[in-house]
Amino acid sequence: MKKLFISGLLCLIFNPNFSQNKTPFEGIDASWQNGNDRRDSAIFHNPYFTPSVMIDANYTHSFNKPIDNTVVGSTALARNNEMQLSAVHFGGDFNFKGARARIMTQFGTRTTVVPRNDFSQYKGQYDLPTVYRYLSEAYAGYHINKWYGINIDAGMFMSYIGLNSYYQCENWEYQASFTSDNTPWFFNGLRIQIHPTKHLKIEPWIINGWQSYGKFNKMPGIGGSITYMKNNLKLITNNYYGTDAAGLPDRKRFHSDNSVLLKYYDKPLSRGISKMAFSLTGDIGFENGGGVKAFNGDSATPTQHFLSAMFYNRIWFLNNKLACTFGGGYMSNPGRYLVLLPTGQANALPNPNNPTQTIGTYPFTANPGDKFTGWDYSANLDYMPNQSITFRVEFVSRHSSVPYFAGPGGVTSPSGYTTTVLPADWRPDLVKKENRLIFAVLFRM
Repeated sequence: MKKLFISGLLCLIFNPNFSQNKTPFEGIDASWQNGNDRRDSAIFHNPYFTPSVMIDANYTHSFNKPIDNTVVGSTALARNNEMQLSAVHFGGDFNFKGARARIMTQFGTRTTVVPRNDFSQYKGQYDLPTVYRYLSEAYAGYHINKWYGINIDAGMFMSYIGLNSYYQCENWEYQASFTSDNTPWFFNGLRIQIHPTKHLKIEPWIINGWQSYGKFNKMPGIGGSITYMKNNLKLITNNYYGTDAAGLPDRKRFHSDNSVLLKYYDKPLSRGISKMAFSLTGDIGFENGGGVKAFNGDSATPTQHFLSAMFYNRIWFLNNKLACTFGGGYMSNPGRYLVLLPTGQANALPNPNNPTQTIGTYPFTANPGDKFTGWDYSANLDYMPNQSITFRVEFVSRHSSVPYFAGPGGVTSPSGYTTTVLPADWRPDLVKKENRLIFAVLFRM
């Protein structure tokens, strides 16, 4: 009887013809959610392939007016006071008799802006950023027709730690708050998506590391995501554990990211206010061991943790043709192990032997215990004549406890060019505050 029960259970799970085709979250409107596709349907679709094209173009003006036009501390923006093509993605989803794959290419400034944060490239041979930089997602897997679906995928996929999507056309705001911009956009490894009910997704991961193409130590990163969603509510928790300091296998990293999204007003046919919703995200994380302590450290074992939160409220008008979003966030990261390092000639380079430290003539330090606190607020207005195009204007004010953002003198050289020989008395011009305007055109179909 026991063998018969086990055999039946295995057949129940792995027989793809066991249950009827059920779609997770079917009939639930997710188009209002921050970090989600706002379209109600794909323009082109057939049973085997659904194509996708996304374009993100922007112009941003920094009131600091850095001489070299360099944006510091952002994974969305690269250069000030210039029209920039931040991202071009094309690809789509393939499905055939349970086999599945998703491929999304990546071109534009994000091909260099995002890989710069991955220091795993210094371990071993081959140029990993060059190999992967033109792919934002690429994975293959198999769909098991059990419950509301089980997907087993291997490759590179989005992380969604910090709530915001990697694709700007899915976000309520353009410049992400510190909580999202200093946490991963992608993972490289294996995931299993389990949908036991229409409203619930459980997703374990085994990955190379924390937004890293390669692996720093012997231990892989492990973690997972749990999502619960109804029409007006979405709850998400993402959790991660791994070793992400080169040559320091005893230094373990833990991170917990938690979000709630609530649509609290909905009158879709109103020409006045048609919808209102908010998103609230809170993160707690730390590194422990290998010379650092999560909390209550001292001079011998400095404190190394990450505490952050962000809140955004969005209001839609005129049958969802217009929307405005306002909000902001806060981050404290002693040890600076997740702070985006300022770019610039001889300013801050990763230490290939220890990615928690920086080297260079004028490094922005990321030594154990180094303090960093950041806070920001923003407001924007979106015009969305249809579900495929968004015109956005946004004001952002960001602040830090230490000089961090690019000031008028820039972070490259006195002339702003990398070809200029640096005078002995020159230093990168870092300041504690920046205000900027962003104008963006976001396309998706």
